[in-house]
Parts: sequence; structure tokens; C-alpha cells
Amino acid sequence: MSAVLRFGLSKLPLPSLKDTLDMYLRCMKHLLTEEQFNKTQNIVKQFGAPGGVGERLQSKLEERRKNKANWVYDYWLNDMYLNNRLALPVNSSPAMVFPQQNFRAPIDSLRFAAHLISGVLEYKTLLDGRALPVDYARGQLAGTPLCMEQYYRLFTSYRLPGPERDTLVAQESSVMPEPEHIIVACKNQFFVLDVVINFRRLNERDLLTQLEKIVKMADSEEEQLPPIGLLTSDGRTEWAESRSVLMRESTNRDSLDMIERCLCLVCLDDASGPELSDTTRAMLMLHGGGVAKNGGNRWYDKPMQFVVGADGCCGVVCEHSPFEGIVLVQCTEYLLKYMIGSPSKLVRAASVSELPAPRRLRWKCTPEIHKLLACSADKLQRLVRNLDMNVHKFYDYGKEFIKKQKMSPDAYIQVALQLAYYRCHGRPVSTYESASIRRFQEGRVDNIRSATPEALAFVKAMTDGMLSTSDTEKMEMLRGAITAQTKYTILAITGMAIDNHLLGLREIAHELKIEKPEIFKDEAYLISNQFILSTSQVPTTVEMFCCYGPVVPNGYGACYNPQSDHILFSVSSFHESPQTCSAEFVKCLVQGLLDMRDLHSLNIHHNCDTNVM
Repeated sequence: MSAVLRFGLSKLPLPSLKDTLDMYLRCMKHLLTEEQFNKTQNIVKQFGAPGGVGERLQSKLEERRKNKANWVYDYWLNDMYLNNRLALPVNSSPAMVFPQQNFRAPIDSLRFAAHLISGVLEYKTLLDGRALPVDYARGQLAGTPLCMEQYYRLFTSYRLPGPERDTLVAQESSVMPEPEHIIVACKNQFFVLDVVINFRRLNERDLLTQLEKIVKMADSEEEQLPPIGLLTSDGRTEWAESRSVLMRESTNRDSLDMIERCLCLVCLDDASGPELSDTTRAMLMLHGGGVAKNGGNRWYDKPMQFVVGADGCCGVVCEHSPFEGIVLVQCTEYLLKYMIGSPSKLVRAASVSELPAPRRLRWKCTPEIHKLLACSADKLQRLVRNLDMNVHKFYDYGKEFIKKQKMSPDAYIQVALQLAYYRCHGRPVSTYESASIRRFQEGRVDNIRSATPEALAFVKAMTDGMLSTSDTEKMEMLRGAITAQTKYTILAITGMAIDNHLLGLREIAHELKIEKPEIFKDEAYLISNQFILSTSQVPTTVEMFCCYGPVVPNGYGACYNPQSDHILFSVSSFHESPQTCSAEFVKCLVQGLLDMRDLHSLNIHHNCDTNVM
């Protein structure tokens, strides 16, 4: 029985039309020119007028809410992921970067991989038995049970490319499931590793034996197959076309089928070079380092790709459409704790006497496919050169200091990000912060609009109004900005934010074949959805961090992981944009965090002085 039914989670609410339209205007006013805003105000008024198109669409959404477990889920999934035509690496797929491993010999990395696969199989057993303990909300409104459905897609789904829209394929387990297998990528080739043989799950010793065989097979010079995995790094429409070309040959169809039905991928990467800073490791996880390194040693459509580098650069790259970052964190934390907590069982276990050799997947490649591969390789190289990544550990203070000020660490960091952007660029921009709506059936996320008018007032006081505003006033403004951020967070996590609602209204108009309402053609709506700052908090209890790319060409991706005494930031942008620079953004971010801390200490001294008088 699913956690949804067991806990009787309620359906996602539908906010009132008036509330959403009022909030939309409030969120956009300070991001628009006066002329733009006046135009938008009239359009919104018309849309929300009694008996108008807005009311008609709202009533259709209310019907939809009655008939579906979650009224926005399909619309959101298509809009956020499946309709998006950009390549998955960097643009869509986030990565978790594991602590740097110290492998002294090649066998060490294979031992690590065997141990990791063992952990995956343990976790999969929990999932198959629906034995995973239910998650409860933390942070704001803590303690509510959360929908667990996303976990059950970790190892059972696949993103199939389509010419206009991808499909998220869920594998339903049949009565007689076939032996489960994972795919091991090694030197740009793919191998089938059966993890169940003769109804028995392979132990760690067997897994290591099989991995050693795979490495030998990949090294054998007899057959160096082309790096077919590169095709999955291309734009989605291009990959859909290449896949249909591959499908003409039965050999390729069989290989694709094995990859598409596997539990996950384990990518055994070659060493990538001498310098393995946090920033370098983040980049290598996101794109494999391109064609010359491990860029072809991937299959981006698969939700979980565990990367084990010979040089100790390890982590997981995930296709984001089936689940959110927090689900990825819970899974990877389980695996890392499993590996620390359960000693490697390589010596004790008895081996299956004769293990059949793993199978190398074959490809029949025509000149047309070679041409498509060359094209994909070029595009991946461009993406690799374009990514401007900066991973920074801020050690001056962490979330404990922020909590002592009686402030929410998440809201505080969001205000610091607003300050950093304003310092760099002198203006506020539409900001996305993902907020989980897993309190509801099939809940995924909505958006916290962190670029609030209150945050703008504070950042202006800290930059433009340095001399004219007193520290006490700045402190009040900071508190105001944090309160506004917290209020919007609560709206979002309780299903009352505006982004999903506006999306629902837009999509239902499309379904009803109504001409696109003016509100969705208006410049303000386009600006509101240009998330130049795309942010999310991905906290971990194990030493690792998350990273991802920007969602627009002139934007930043800013992922942060607040720890008790430090905060880890992964900031990304694109070199090709003349407006952005990750190092500059990090510099402004650090400066802002120090200024905000100083504001607290100045305020304490000021209060002491006033008390003495």
C-alpha cells in the first residue's frame, strides 16, 4: 500500500484566483518599469474580472482538482522537464559530489564500486518491500508526513527522448520479473551486470569479480566501440532523432532495451587529471569533462548514474524528472552511511562457483550514426567550455550563528543571495527557490519568489544607501526581508504560491483550445519566468554537496548546503554570457554574508550603548 493512501495525505489545494493575481502583481511590481507594470495591472484586472476568462479557467481547474490526485502534476512535469529541449547535462541534471576518495591502486576503485552496488541492492530491497520509513517535514511547519512516491521512481524509471516532448517511462514490475541488472559504463562501452543469478543476489565478492572482468573486456583492443553514450548528452529533439536512427538495427534495439530497463548505471571513469578541487569535481560530475575525458561514459536518460573515478572523483548524476533533490540526498546518504557502517564483505562471502561473464552491449554504426556522434561530441565540448563553476566553502559562520539571531537560515541565505546579485548587477531579478509540496498527494515543488520588495529595500540600503541609512534601520529591513521570505515559504509549502496556479490556468486554456489569454503573452509574464537566479537549499548530514547549472543563458545556478559552522555554495553560470561571472558572484556573496554578520554585532553594541544611557 502506498504511503499516500496509508497516511491519507490531502490533495494539493487550489488558491483563489484573486489571491494569486494580487500576489502576482505584488511579486512583479519592483521588477518592472512603471510603464510595464501599468500595462500588466490592466491585463491582470481584465483577466480576473467577474465573468471573465480567468474565472472560466479557474472553474475548469476546480473540476480537474476533483478528478485527479494532483491537479498540477502533469502540467508541471511537462513544463519543467519533458517539454524542455535543452541537453540534460548541466542544463537539467544535477549531481551529488561525494567526498574525495583515496584509491591507491586500480582495485580500490572497483572495491568501492562493488560496495556501492551492494548498498544500492540493499536500498532497492527496502523500496521493493515498501519498507522505507516515511519522511516528515523539517524546517517551517515541521512534523507533517510527506508523500513518498518519488522514492519508488529512483530505480524504475527512464526518460525517453521524443521529437517534441519526452516521456517519463515507469517500469511496472511484472509477476515474473526478469533478472535485475545494472549497466556498467567503462571506456565509453556498456556492459550488462546481472545482479541476480539463479535467483540469488550477487554478494560483494561476486560483484568485484564481475567488475574486474568488465575492466579487462573494456581494455581488450579487439573491439573499441564508438562512444554511443555521447548521443544522450545532445539536445532532446536531436537525441530522439538519433535514437530512431539507431533503432533501425535489431542489435541496437536490444542494447537500448537493456540500458532502458536497468536499475541504474555505474560509470567507471578514467582519471581526469591532476587537480581535483571541489570545483573541478563538480564540473566532472555535471558533464564528465567532455569527449577527451569521460563525457561518453554516461547515459543521461537514466535517473541514477553512479560515477566512480579511478582518481577518487566520485558521485552521482541524476536525471531530474522523476524526483527532487531531497530524495536523491536521502538515497545517497543511505548509501554512504551503508558503506561506512557495514565493512566491505569481500573476504567472508562464498562466491557463486562459475559466474557467467558480463555481456558487452553491441552497436551497429552506419556512417550516419558516426556523423551524429561527431555532432553530439562538438556540442558537449561547447557545453564543457561554457560552464563557469565555483564551489565555495564559507567558513566565517554557519546556520548556528543565524539561528542564534532568531532567524531562519534558509531565509537569511536567500536574502544574502539577493544582496550578492544586486551588488554584482545593480538590479533585482526573478528568483526561483524550490519549495517542496510533498505534504500533498503526488506533490513535487512550487516556487518561492525570493526577490521580494522587502529584500530589495534591504539590499538597496546595504549598497545604494550605505550612508543615509542607519545600522538599526538596516537591521529592521533585514528582519523585514526575512519575515517576507518566511511568509512566502509557508505559502509555497502549503500549496498557496502563485507559479503552479498560473501554470495551471495557462495549460487549461491551451487544453480548451482558447486563444492564449493576454496575461500569458504579456512581457511581465515572460520576465517573471526568466529565472536569472535559480536557487535551492540541499542540506546533507554526510560530507557531500549538490551542484547544477543555470536555467537561462544569462543566469546563475546557486545551490547551498548550510552546516552548523560553515555554508557550502555551488555557483554556476556560463562563460558565454558577458553579464555573468561565478567568481565575482561568490565574491559579492561572501562580502554580503560578512556585512550581514557585522550588522548583528554593530546592532548589539548599539543596543548596549542605548541601554547604558
